[in-house]
Amino acid sequence: MVIATGLADRQIAAMAEHLSEKLAQAGVKRVQIEGAQGSDWVLIDAGDIIVHLFKPDARAMYALEKMWGADLDEVSA
Repeated sequence: MVIATGLADRQIAAMAEHLSEKLAQAGVKRVQIEGAQGSDWVLIDAGDIIVHLFKPDARAMYALEKMWGADLDEVSA
């Protein structure tokens, strides 16, 4: 899983298009892209490879990195 940040809709859309092209060149078939038409969060699902492209505010709000952080290993009382 890859999590990245873009600063504007146009930048995120360009990142998604570039990644889709590179995945196709690498032989990855059936790449699905959600949210590429002007969204705070674009998801690229390439099977074993998942890419999340966020605007900064959306990335902070969803905080996907915390799902795999050391804090999850601690038991809350």
